[in-house]
Amino acid sequence: MGMKDEKVEAVLRLVKKQSPLTFKQEKFCNRECVERFLKVKGDNVKKSAKQLISCLSWRQNFDIERLGAEEFSTELSDGVAYISGHDRESRPVIIFRFKHDYQKLHTQKQFTRLVAFTIETAISSMSRNTEQSFVLLFDASFFRSSSAFANLLLATLKIIADNYPCRLYKAFIIDPPSFFSYLWKGVRPFVELSTATMILSSLDYDEPLDITHVSSNPRSTSLRFDASSIKSTASIGSASSRFAFTVSQNSLKPWYLSFTDTSPYNPAVSSSAAAPVSPLSARSLPFASPAARGFKDAKPAACRKSLFPSTPLPEKTKTVSYRKTPRPSFFQSPAMFFRRENNVGGGGEKSREAFVPYLKFYRRPYDETAYRSKLRGPRGFVSVVSSHRRSRHVSLSQRF
Repeated sequence: MGMKDEKVEAVLRLVKKQSPLTFKQEKFCNRECVERFLKVKGDNVKKSAKQLISCLSWRQNFDIERLGAEEFSTELSDGVAYISGHDRESRPVIIFRFKHDYQKLHTQKQFTRLVAFTIETAISSMSRNTEQSFVLLFDASFFRSSSAFANLLLATLKIIADNYPCRLYKAFIIDPPSFFSYLWKGVRPFVELSTATMILSSLDYDEPLDITHVSSNPRSTSLRFDASSIKSTASIGSASSRFAFTVSQNSLKPWYLSFTDTSPYNPAVSSSAAAPVSPLSARSLPFASPAARGFKDAKPAACRKSLFPSTPLPEKTKTVSYRKTPRPSFFQSPAMFFRRENNVGGGGEKSREAFVPYLKFYRRPYDETAYRSKLRGPRGFVSVVSSHRRSRHVSLSQRF
């Protein structure tokens, strides 16, 4: 008997010392089950026995051994929780698509029993010679409130961590509410399964639209705006108007407006005559640039002489840039906590690559008839209810 076998026997002795086990409980507490509890507790016998006793009490309180598909006929017809298939390593892929008002219409016990029934069904579909774990896809696109979804997610992860240790291979949170990443960053250090949980968006996997056929269409090409097709009557200037204000000695008409450009900066205007203003070349003098006014200065502004001598500017000296000392944390703005690069849900590019093998399971339509025909509950019977109904679910990227 090796060291691991001794620890398994020690855990079983502590559990049996607490209370005698029933036939179903002894069947549940096999060698593989106890080894998973030891692994999650770092081979600590007392902590493993304590968690195993708590798990047996939880299974007895919620009557996990007597769960059946007829209890969740509404959830199965709506595709709230189901198994979409198995990956290459024969791991079952569980999909949860809870609505935002699910917790308002159901009790916590009903939610716990539904999660347990789905996980127990996934475990019963595992092969003996493969890894005894499953993949969880949590579709959060139906949720509006980040806090409501966080409560549902944390309750699900706690059920898995406390009663199904070392069973979760990976968990993907798909299309959560916009503010959820900030909440997740705050609670992530206190979640036991946070290292296996990743946040991503289904829009990252949409293929870009191909619009080459639109640009090659001669009708769409003819509708494009071509600036060269417009004949310009002036090289510079805008279409704004300019008025010349003239004061006369006529008492009936002391002033009048004329549309003549009397600006001294117009090269076409001499000091004695004024040229008519073109609608394309006229522009208000205060807002016109020197190039638009037609004024050309041979000397730069720094070389022009003025009536008053200007104060000479100091010579420029090279400044040596030193590395700034990082400021203390209490001097930083609270907004630094919400920087985009700090909102890490599971590794960025790494999480997107990890989700690629499971994208087909997420986008696969839900077929209630096919799922019920393969359904095996914890009691080991096949349950087919309301086989005439078929529901098809699509992802967020397929809805629009």
